[in-house]
Amino acid sequence: MKKILNKLLSRMVITCFLVVLQLAVMIFGIIILQERYIYISGILKLLSVIVVFHLITKDTNPMIKMAWMVPILLFPVLGGLMYVLYGHVLIPKRLKKNMLRVMQQEVYENVKGANVCQAADIKGEPTYRICNYMEHVAQAPLYKHTNVKYYAIGDDVMDDLIRDLESAEKYIFMEYFIVDKGYMWDTILEILKRKAAEGLDVRFMYDDIGSVFNVPKYYWKELESYGIKCMAFNQVVPFFATIFNNRDHRKITVIDGKIAHTGGYNMADEYINRITKYGRWKDSGVRLEGEGAWSFTVMFLQMWNYFRYSEGSYLSYKPEVDFSNIEDGYVQPYKSSPLTGENVGENLYIQMINDAQEYIYIFTPYLIVCNELMTALKLAAKRDVDVRIVTPAIPDKKYIYKMTQSNYKELLLAGVRIYQYTPGFIHSKTLIMDGRLASVGSINMDNRSFYHHFECGALLYDCKAIADVKNDMFATFEESEEIDIFWCRNNIKKVSLIGPLLNLLSPLL
Repeated sequence: MKKILNKLLSRMVITCFLVVLQLAVMIFGIIILQERYIYISGILKLLSVIVVFHLITKDTNPMIKMAWMVPILLFPVLGGLMYVLYGHVLIPKRLKKNMLRVMQQEVYENVKGANVCQAADIKGEPTYRICNYMEHVAQAPLYKHTNVKYYAIGDDVMDDLIRDLESAEKYIFMEYFIVDKGYMWDTILEILKRKAAEGLDVRFMYDDIGSVFNVPKYYWKELESYGIKCMAFNQVVPFFATIFNNRDHRKITVIDGKIAHTGGYNMADEYINRITKYGRWKDSGVRLEGEGAWSFTVMFLQMWNYFRYSEGSYLSYKPEVDFSNIEDGYVQPYKSSPLTGENVGENLYIQMINDAQEYIYIFTPYLIVCNELMTALKLAAKRDVDVRIVTPAIPDKKYIYKMTQSNYKELLLAGVRIYQYTPGFIHSKTLIMDGRLASVGSINMDNRSFYHHFECGALLYDCKAIADVKNDMFATFEESEEIDIFWCRNNIKKVSLIGPLLNLLSPLL
């Protein structure tokens, strides 16, 4: 039943419904209203032109503008309603007020703290430019004294995560897109309940739409009955314009401001391969212990206060611990938000690709990219950078899979090497550049992650864990199928007709 409901409420089904509605309006107008339909049609087209002029003035990707302009002008009912549902961010007054208070509080308290490094501490080009952008534009502080552990697959996370949660003495903050009952979540929930009973500040955020078919509608109330402060982000009737688009896709666990986990995995059994829906599920993540964990504490409190504002100093959560004995490169935790107008995730990925001198290796479950990102990948390969991308062999969403595969031929002809992860579904969102810089986080290579979701990740500079990322990349290449141009030709009937059309409509889906 849940699977049926999930499909009924998916973007694809809603879009199809709007197509039927558009046809119904046209048929009704032609048959019933007859000559009056000309005037109604004229009014609808005038409204469409007004919406298009509004769209033209927006500071956003031209490809996305074009994708919206075509259906809005050709099909006023369909295009207009789709744009209202999916096309823009409308920030309610209450949220604006809370955001302003949060920003003022952060400036007043200087939540970065005293021991934050400067971008200038990153020596040499081109990593300095990336670090500088992330620090000054994306507001992502750089930290030096942090140990980093990389997880090549979600199965390896559970033991450390349990041990870290058990070690909590003051607070536990967790924020995930999906929570689903099963071994993973049930085990963690028991720890959270016990820690809350011991008097710790335990908070949990989950995305209401991401988890809507996994847990009861008011599951947050159940968690609060255990003493866990809980918020269901973007509940299924909060404010109409953002209900489908803007989701909390972040994955964060913070313990006492000393330890943080982030990556691609959610709180559900498929992420640790307790259940296998799509073959082996490969996810990656990182564990930070030291100064860098504080940034994830601030990220969590920012999001919490955006939607459930509470008085109290951020700095009261900052651990009074000396981490100066830790020397392991640099760490730069970062976030991306649809409310800021700065496409941090997309900009970071493009800059890493453009700055690569030897190689850029990428894990991504989806490869639905704008013209700028496509151009960056092709140009990097053409200037003799070793560009490799790993995507799934077993899809979780078939139409997204077609869109991903439809990009293979263009990339292959430019010299990019593409692999499909033969054992199953790769959900990792990981990039490594020249063995000096790596990004591990929650950001997919698609429009939803780049433009519509709240996301996060960690940039690693010259950390020991970068060698583990590289080793994982090569191990994954070995167990994956390398795609070549002959594969594209053999599968051209399956991919070339449907994929490009879906790519054209990708901002709408």
